[in-house]
Parts: sequence; C-alpha cells; structure tokens
Amino acid sequence: MERWKGLKVLIIGAARQGLALARYFLKHGASVIVNDRQTPEKFSGLRDEFKAQAGTSEQIKWVLGGHPLGILDDADIVFVSGGVPLENPLVQEAQTRGITVTNDSELFLENAPCKVIGITGSAGKTTTTTLVGRMAQSAASRDEEKGPYRKVWVGGNIGTPLISCIDEMVAEDLAIMELSSFQLELMSSSPQIAALLNITPNHLDRHKSMEAYTSTKKRILDFQSPEDWAILGRDDPGAWSLAADAKGSLLSFGLNLPAALHAGTYYENGSIFLRNSEYKSEPVKILDRSEISLRGDHNLLNVMAACSISSAALLDVVAMRAGIIGFSGVPHRLEFIRKWGGADWYNDSIATAPERSMAAIRAFDEPLVLIAGGRDKDLPWNEFASLVVHRVDHVILFGEAAGVIWTAMEKKGAVSLAVTRCKGLKEAVQAAAGIVQAGDVVLLSPGGTSFDEFRDFEERGEHFIQWVKELV
Repeated sequence: MERWKGLKVLIIGAARQGLALARYFLKHGASVIVNDRQTPEKFSGLRDEFKAQAGTSEQIKWVLGGHPLGILDDADIVFVSGGVPLENPLVQEAQTRGITVTNDSELFLENAPCKVIGITGSAGKTTTTTLVGRMAQSAASRDEEKGPYRKVWVGGNIGTPLISCIDEMVAEDLAIMELSSFQLELMSSSPQIAALLNITPNHLDRHKSMEAYTSTKKRILDFQSPEDWAILGRDDPGAWSLAADAKGSLLSFGLNLPAALHAGTYYENGSIFLRNSEYKSEPVKILDRSEISLRGDHNLLNVMAACSISSAALLDVVAMRAGIIGFSGVPHRLEFIRKWGGADWYNDSIATAPERSMAAIRAFDEPLVLIAGGRDKDLPWNEFASLVVHRVDHVILFGEAAGVIWTAMEKKGAVSLAVTRCKGLKEAVQAAAGIVQAGDVVLLSPGGTSFDEFRDFEERGEHFIQWVKELV
C-alpha cells in the first residue's frame, strides 16, 4: 500500500505480532523501529533476516535492552504487541505526545478486504476458533465454485497474525481471528461476526478489576453495525449480560433451549440442535454428542458456539459436521500424550487460569493426579480449591503459585488431601511418575501462566510432553 511509504513506525515488542508487523511495513516501504526489552544477543539471527528484507540499512532499526523515550522522536505511529502493558512508560509517553497507539489486530480489521469473524472469551476461544476454521475450510473445499468463500484464513491470537496474509486476501475470502483481551484493549473496530463466549476472572494482574476486564472484552461488540452479527454464550452470566449491547442480529449457544423466538444452538436428548434466524422453521439437528471426540461439557459448549458462529457465516450443517467429527482438540488443550505406569497422561498447559483448570478436571471421572501451578495472575483460587479437595486424589504443586494455591486449598479443608510441592515442572513430572497407579489420569492443568519458568504455555507444554515421553 502506497499509504505506508515513508511512514515512521515504532513497534514495541519483538514477539510474533511485532515481527509480523515489521515484515508488513518493510514490504510497504515504511521505516521501522523495533523495540524490545530483551538483549541484542537474543535477536542476532532475526536482525540479519530483516536486514536482508529492508530496502536500505536505514529502513529498519533495532532498539533493544530497554524502552528509551527518545525513540518516540522518530515515530509517526506506535504499535504495541499483546504482551506489552499499556502502563509501559514508552506507551504512556506516546499517548501524552498525541502519537497514535494501536496494534496489529486493529490494523488488520481496518484494512481487511473480506468478511471477518472475531472470537474472544476467557476460555475456549482457541478450540472454538479452530473448529470454525475447520467448518469453513470444509465448505470452501467441498464446493470451490459455488461455496460461500473462496479461501479461509485462520489466525490472530493463535497461529499466524493475520496482518501477514492480508495482501493475499480478496473480498470473497473469510478471515477467522482469535482475539485476546490484550488485543481488544486498543480496538476501535469490530468484526462483522463477533463472538464473546464467556467472561470469567482472567488477567486481573493486567486489567485490575472484573469491570475493566469485562469492558475490554465488550469492545469486540462496541463498533459493530446493524448489519453485523453477535454470538453470545447464554449460560455464562458475564457474556449474556451484554446481549442488549448487540447492535445487529444476535445468535446464542447454551446447554438449554433458547427463549422463544430466539436463534441459536442448544443441547437436547444427547444431540445438538440449531434454531436458525428464521424463527418459524423447525430446529435442525447437527449431530449427536457421541460423534464428538472432545471431552467435557466445556468442549460441548465450544462445539455449540462454533456452530452458532458458522450459522451466522452462512455455513451449512454439512460443513459444521465435517469440522466437528474427527477433531480431537488443539495442542496443549487436554492433549493425550501416552499411557505410562498404567495411567493416562494429559497435557493441558493452555489452562492459564483456575477456571480453565476446573473445566479440565470436570472432564474426567477417573482417579486424578493433578499438576498445577506456574505464575499467579491475581485470580481467585477458592472455587478451584473446593473442586480439587472434593475431586482430585493427589495434587502436585509447582512454580511461583504453589504457595497461593496451597493456602486456598487449606481454607477448603485440604488437610487429608495428598499434596506434593515441587520447585519446577520437571520435578513435578518425576513426582507424578513416582505415585501413579493403574487406572489413574495424570493431568497437567496449571491454572497459572508459564512465565516463571517458560516463554509461554506452548513451551511449557512441549517440555511436559518431552519429559513424559522420556519416562522409562
């Protein structure tokens, strides 16, 4: 785009989103400053790669090891990666100077040439986004000439930032993006189809209060038009409380039948049904629960959410079924690793909040050895502790949050519960290996973030898988 030529862009945070932005702006002739608090040694290979892409040596600069305010002198616009808090002094100084502060998701929404589905929620958004992507791709590949979309793109908070693909998109495509609260903080655009699955305590270390967190999540709806669609979880008080804020058509999902004349998916007699937006037509059966490979009621809700979203995107039941059947889950979400010591070992590293761990615990009826911990996000652990005390057979706590979790469990009567405390995850795996019995399930579902020991939940999960596979 000629509009970016000569623009001076400052990107704060050189992770996945920041690097995608840098590549995009270099391609379109902007001058880029990449800033990160990590030391230069961490980026030596990347710097060589970007130097080769840049047209001149002056087109890209790296400012590493801190956030000096002076780099704002050469900035027309500032892009903030998701992991950078808005309280960062560099971000605040940019706002004080009147420099536009935005992010890659907002840039994509402002410039996407095609219909966009945005999916957010405290839990389940990765699984739901993946399911919708499978459904849409099934429809596109089944009938390339007459199907609703030429090509389907899936990314955002998962996979590839969609700004990386925007130059290849056309009006007949469909983009499906997962959106985190960190990305929504700076949004002033909404997708044409916006799904808010649920709102439960999460990231309060960043958002400080549930009111602020809810307001941030609500931004996915705030900029819609009357022609757009909102999809909300009926069974979740936080999400459903925003039904009156839907500016266009509303679809819902939930375990129980929706209210009269209301469109959405529901569960009845072992099957999922869709009541479409025509209201008067008979509900359509999508599939039986026995055809779903995913475990747990939380995943049943994810499947129903995906079906409601797909209905708004004009995908048929054939496409919905094709996306669901055979799907065993996303990596690091209730991911089966192996049977060892007579026990089944599962990786649920993506569970970075107590609510997510509770959903994972409820997915099993077998005796449970739970591995929990990591870094706390200033979230309440009381309900988690109550469930663990009544449902889990042995708890192995690790990382910075071990003490916080144990304190909550003590208050819920964990005196008789078998508890082991470990410094790190590898020690926790070894402890689990020493206590498992035939018929057990060993479940890594931390409830905390990975940042006390790992780069992200994916690295934590990958190490867990490696250490479990090394057990002999």
